[in-house]
Amino acid sequence: MFGDMMGMLGKVKEFQAKMKEAQEGLGQLTESAETGAGLVKATVNGRKQVVSLTIDPDLMKPEDREMLQDLITAAINRALENIEDQIKVHIQQSTEGVLPNIPGLDLSKFMK
Repeated sequence: MFGDMMGMLGKVKEFQAKMKEAQEGLGQLTESAETGAGLVKATVNGRKQVVSLTIDPDLMKPEDREMLQDLITAAINRALENIEDQIKVHIQQSTEGVLPNIPGLDLSKFMK
């Protein structure tokens, strides 16, 4: 029984190390989304940070301010939605073999 507990503790430590490694790698993942037929483009990373924002110069008119704000918001939100799948795959690959495959277990919730 004591050996089982030590083995389990080893797995937990291995899992923690793999999760830390996975978290560090999230900054390397990127996903982009465009709105307004490409007039606004946002790129986010796996840490859910905006890393770039491109705005077509034709949108830089005061009368288009509200539309521009909406396009920026939509592009960022779309990019954040799109990065979710990459995050899940990255975490699954990083922790593969450490924990048994448990259907429905989403380890991406542990990433911050």
